[in-house]
Amino acid sequence: MAKASKGHLARAERLQGATGALATAAMAAMDEKLPWFGKLSAQDRSWIGLVAQSGITAFVDWFRDPEEHSSMPIRMFGSAPREFTRVISLHQTVDLLRTTIEMIENTIGDLLPPEDVPVVREAMQRYAREVAFAAATVYAQAAEMRGAWDARLEALVVDSVIRGEADESVRSRASALGWTGAGTTGSGEVTVVVGRAPESEPGSANVADVVRHAAREAGADALCAMQGDRLVVVLGGTSKPVEIVQNLAQWFGPGPIVVGPVVKDLMAAVTSARAAIAGLRAAPAWPAAPRPVQADELLPERSLSGDGHARRQLASDVYGPLTIGGGVLLDTVSAYLDSGGSIEATARAMFIHANTVRYRLKRVGEITGYSPLNPRDAFTLRVALALGRLLNPEPGSSVL
Repeated sequence: MAKASKGHLARAERLQGATGALATAAMAAMDEKLPWFGKLSAQDRSWIGLVAQSGITAFVDWFRDPEEHSSMPIRMFGSAPREFTRVISLHQTVDLLRTTIEMIENTIGDLLPPEDVPVVREAMQRYAREVAFAAATVYAQAAEMRGAWDARLEALVVDSVIRGEADESVRSRASALGWTGAGTTGSGEVTVVVGRAPESEPGSANVADVVRHAAREAGADALCAMQGDRLVVVLGGTSKPVEIVQNLAQWFGPGPIVVGPVVKDLMAAVTSARAAIAGLRAAPAWPAAPRPVQADELLPERSLSGDGHARRQLASDVYGPLTIGGGVLLDTVSAYLDSGGSIEATARAMFIHANTVRYRLKRVGEITGYSPLNPRDAFTLRVALALGRLLNPEPGSSVL
């Protein structure tokens, strides 16, 4: 490497002597030309002042020997704390650089001999390009760190929801991730969706970003997390979650996608999560299930797989109402199921008219939401009757 000439070194020394005046002028120019700068706190302005002073000092060192100090443009940002990238945006940083360069170009003629000015201005233009690239690198690294932190925080929030540990601190953390729970519809209702993680995706960050974006495009808020081979999505702001999930299905892995029941808010989301997870575990028992499928559509499979909540729900909401009024509807649907779904055989067994059977079966569908004439509903009714009898409720009472 060739040594710098004595004239160049002398020029660098003169520039060194002007750094104090240049730093003061830079801060004054920022305050005058950038309206947002004056609104920053004294501490934030102090940080920016350190960066500006460091940048000018680094320029002098670089000007003296560009090869030896080639890393100066990146090192100059080391004088600011990590929070610097949160205080001002990359666009604002570019404004700062532009203002500082303009100030130096306008001031350097008053601080240096005329023969130094063209050389320093040319060097400043080259250095400014390096600083711009360095700033972009700093902000890119900060964005990666924030992304990694946000992913961990999001996973923590989703895990708290599933564990039933959602409280005000969880709500606050969710808000820090942009969660409002209202989507674009203004609804505060929440649903938990569970399915298999995509097999070809090596990491969870990209999947979570895509699912979150797709959910918001469909009008809902979303929190996403990978839990082993399971993808969990908490949807907020929609009363029609199945329609939203249909737009998200392509981002799940193969197999069932289970949509938990809608609950009032994030604090109650554990109820939806519990049902969705139980539904995912039981879904293989219904190969023809739609995709996505609601957890309540899997009540018989969930009860058979050991889900106590599903058992109590079937016994209370399906079997219990059929015991009211002397159990006429219960006896009729039981006889209908035992006869293999024959209305005529049911009528003969009960010594009643076939139209009476039809009427009672219609009432069963109206009361329970499950029509005995539908094969899938008939299966649910049969499981509900068995569970209700096992729990042995009093006639006309609700099963707890």
